[in-house]
Amino acid sequence: MKKILVTGAKGQLGNEIRLLTDSFPNFDFTFVDIEDLDLVDDRQVFCFFAKQPFDYVINCAAYTAVDKAESEPGLAKLVNAHAPEILVRAATEYNPEAKLIHISTDYVFDGKHYRPYREDDPVNPVSVYGKTKLEGENAIKEFDNVMIIRTSWLYSSFGHNFVKTALRLAAEKKELTIVSDQIGTPTYAGDLALALLNILHAGYFQNGIYHYSNEGVASWYDFAKAILEEKHIDKPVKPIATEDFPTPARRPYYSVLDKTKIKTTFGLTIPHWRSSLRECLEKL
Repeated sequence: MKKILVTGAKGQLGNEIRLLTDSFPNFDFTFVDIEDLDLVDDRQVFCFFAKQPFDYVINCAAYTAVDKAESEPGLAKLVNAHAPEILVRAATEYNPEAKLIHISTDYVFDGKHYRPYREDDPVNPVSVYGKTKLEGENAIKEFDNVMIIRTSWLYSSFGHNFVKTALRLAAEKKELTIVSDQIGTPTYAGDLALALLNILHAGYFQNGIYHYSNEGVASWYDFAKAILEEKHIDKPVKPIATEDFPTPARRPYYSVLDKTKIKTTFGLTIPHWRSSLRECLEKL
């Protein structure tokens, strides 16, 4: 039985993986969050793996407060850049065959592209969050037992995310004003969780960088409209420009990800974002 460690267990993706454990009885799962294991404390991490080696590590832990990272770059760097390297070194110290799946982000790109981003496109993050996530990629990408999976606009029935924010604002306000000139793809964490476990279940681990998001394209405005439509909430949604909604961190204007590599390598079928949104909202 393969032993799998999931970090960031209380986050959106960690919780979605936990929901799927019964569907993968051949895996022995261990879930940890910061109170169980401080990933930036290298001694603690090495001691943890010394007591219990793992075959796979799925690193869902991250500093994801994009705006707050602008004022806490040091902490963001520790969690997003240093922790992944500590993890892979500790995991392989006690099991040379151990493999790491690390979750990264579309924010490693500057958003100036004209077509969906491929894995080998030049990176140029425009925020502290994006820069620290890229540093994390660079720290581990040369290891031959590491898969880096970039995703975008993650949401689920767990944690804080745009879906829950849109529903809360719809309940509080007469009108929603939502940015319409940032384009990407909403990604249901439940779909990503299933894809990760299916990859491991197939036993066909391939190191390298991959992109995973749901199919389709949307602006934040489109996403908000769809959320309200699916919930049959009759509330006006007004499109605004990014410049009319200033935030501490810059976002890429365009960050649609090309999924060709992950689909062809692992034979994945990826749902459209609208159908996955419907599935998530049913859980809410």
